Amino acid sequence: MSPDTISTAPTANAIVASATNVMKIYGSGETEVRALDGLNAEFRRGQFSAVMGPSGSGKSTLMHVMAGLDQATSGDVIVGGVDLSTLSEKDLTLLRRDRIGFVFQAYNLVPTLSARENMVLPIELAGRKVDNDWFNQVVTAVGLADRLDHRPNELSGGQQQRVAVARALVGQPDIIFADEPTGNLDSRTGHEILDFLQTAVRELDQTIVMVTHDPLGASYTDRAIFLEDGKITSEMADPNADDIYNYMRSLGA
Repeated sequence: MSPDTISTAPTANAIVASATNVMKIYGSGETEVRALDGLNAEFRRGQFSAVMGPSGSGKSTLMHVMAGLDQATSGDVIVGGVDLSTLSEKDLTLLRRDRIGFVFQAYNLVPTLSARENMVLPIELAGRKVDNDWFNQVVTAVGLADRLDHRPNELSGGQQQRVAVARALVGQPDIIFADEPTGNLDSRTGHEILDFLQTAVRELDQTIVMVTHDPLGASYTDRAIFLEDGKITSEMADPNADDIYNYMRSLGA
């Protein structure tokens, strides 16, 4: 089924993405590794979620499977009403391009393009028109109105990451997956990015799932999900840094 056949009308608190009994197995026999082991998770519209856990717990694997960057061994992964297992490679590529936003440690900006051109590149590649009102709202929110004509090498690391976040938002995706988005930034700049991600959820009704090791970073979110051995072992609503740190210590993270 093509992702274009699914309605994308937003519904308050609707489930935007879900994983049901998802397994992800690498290798076989004695070398078998269950990166995800019967995992169940739901992510709702307008919610900022942190995914945490010790190294090897399955955090990045969960994000990659949910984002269609890797295929689950078994189980159901639904994004925007679409069962990813039903999609051809072409339709999966289109869904990732049109319905899912990505923010990573590496900003992945095109060095020869301006900030504005980087922000709208995925939309133009899709042959869609930029919603100028929405674009201006996002640019104002990220505070880059006076940097739109600058190329990446003319921007600070924090500004480059803001461009990357804006690029993810401008396409109005169903969900944004962020993998350690402040990992390459100093503390102050990292907090500025987290402030903006929080603003994107609360004021722009975006849905964001962020993999992070940082208890302080996770304290910006609405909920923290903890993984261990490929399973969700606990969840905190409105988490604070101290509670997260103490729980992570108990996991040996």
